[in-house]
Amino acid sequence: MAAAGRRGAGPGPLPVLLLCAAAGSLVGAQITSETKEVPENQSADIPCSAYRSKWNNPRIEWKFQKGSSLVLFYYGGQLTEPYKTRVQFSPTMIHFTTVTRADTGKYICEVVGENSEIAKSEVNLIVQVPPSKPVAHVPTSATIGSKALLRCTETDGSPPPTFQWYKNSMLMPADPKTSLTFRNSSYTIDSTTGVLTFEPVSSFDTGDYYCEASNNVGSSQRSEAIHMEASEVNVGGIVAAVVVLLMVLALVAFGIWFAYTRGFFSSDTAGKKVIYSQPSHRSEGEFKQTSSFLV
Repeated sequence: MAAAGRRGAGPGPLPVLLLCAAAGSLVGAQITSETKEVPENQSADIPCSAYRSKWNNPRIEWKFQKGSSLVLFYYGGQLTEPYKTRVQFSPTMIHFTTVTRADTGKYICEVVGENSEIAKSEVNLIVQVPPSKPVAHVPTSATIGSKALLRCTETDGSPPPTFQWYKNSMLMPADPKTSLTFRNSSYTIDSTTGVLTFEPVSSFDTGDYYCEASNNVGSSQRSEAIHMEASEVNVGGIVAAVVVLLMVLALVAFGIWFAYTRGFFSSDTAGKKVIYSQPSHRSEGEFKQTSSFLV
């Protein structure tokens, strides 16, 4: 009865009320879920598995969820903006004439019957986009015995790509101990985030590094190669720099002491006196101070 009363309400607050009613009633509803992948710029059909043909005069709503955002897609017998020109509705599905990467997300179909029966289905749409050329973030130098992070980033691929690393044009295995070429290195590779971690860096890690991104859509893409040099800590250079700094500080201190002993920082105003001459007898209207000067 409550649901029927809300359907008879005015058009203004109706969307909010219906959403609240559906949310409260979906606790016991059967929910189906599936994933659908479609290449970008192709057409796509998203089924509403929740539709029941035997239900009389069912009310159908579509919602689109992306991250924390949830918007009405189809409500009150019509598509909402900006889908009116891109989507065709039928009780059993919605049809996209063409999809873009912005359409990736979850499409929720809710069906409510006259007797408040409720069914819900979800379709996770993944619009397939090949990866773009990744960017390798590689330090040009790394200290032997320290930790070094190499990162690979790519922003366009859908689904998100996985990453591989190459050194001197050779594929780096996930476990360096399984390879004669890399067994003297100590590293880990996170293929999901694209992070290559050396811990610790060794002399064998000097080389040219690049990464590769792939997601089984289109061809894999490789970054530019960047050279990383693994080197020892330059103890001699550090000692020399410290010695030079101490010499500079000593020279500055000597200069200040020398200037002070020569009186460059003393004040000359203490020895100066102010002398006033005695005024002469003048008329009352005349200026009485005749002169003053410093000695």
